[in-house]
Amino acid sequence: MVATIGVLALQGAFTRHQATLERLGCQTVAVRYPRDLERLDGLVIPGGESGTISRQLDSSGLRQPIITFAGEKPVLGTCAGLIIMSRESAGSQVQGLDLLDLDVVRNGWGRQAHSFTSSLPVTLNGHSEELPAIFIRAPRITRVGQGVEVLAAIDGEPVLVRQGRHLGATFHPELTADTRIHQLFLRAVEE
Repeated sequence: MVATIGVLALQGAFTRHQATLERLGCQTVAVRYPRDLERLDGLVIPGGESGTISRQLDSSGLRQPIITFAGEKPVLGTCAGLIIMSRESAGSQVQGLDLLDLDVVRNGWGRQAHSFTSSLPVTLNGHSEELPAIFIRAPRITRVGQGVEVLAAIDGEPVLVRQGRHLGATFHPELTADTRIHQLFLRAVEE
């Protein structure tokens, strides 16, 4: 069965996620309206500007339909997408979807000039691996709830988390050629 994955296409790097998912054999749908969520197997909320994405969730009528969708199907959030999925975003106008029991700080690693690439040790498939991670105005996770599994950290700070079927990354896996984060998400879709 070919998975059909929606990528929230209100703002941000959604086309890069679509390209990665299509390389992995998925069909993709650009999600702009509630009707676009029909018949999807999973949803990606990409990076971008979290305040803008939050406002557009309301103006497009997508906020509650995404919350309902996430009650049954997996969601992957990267960078701003993780902020949108979180319970609480300190000092911001962002209303989170409360899909991940996290508190976050926007731009927690610094401004654009403080962006960086890291070789990230991560636990996938029961063993430790390293993957490239690009952090651009990345959020910092300041609190992790009890049901959240930390899959990767930098200096003890979580940067890749999973809660149930949902996955969140503070970095941009779609900006590298490495597809392991998307593959991990697709395993949740298959289950």
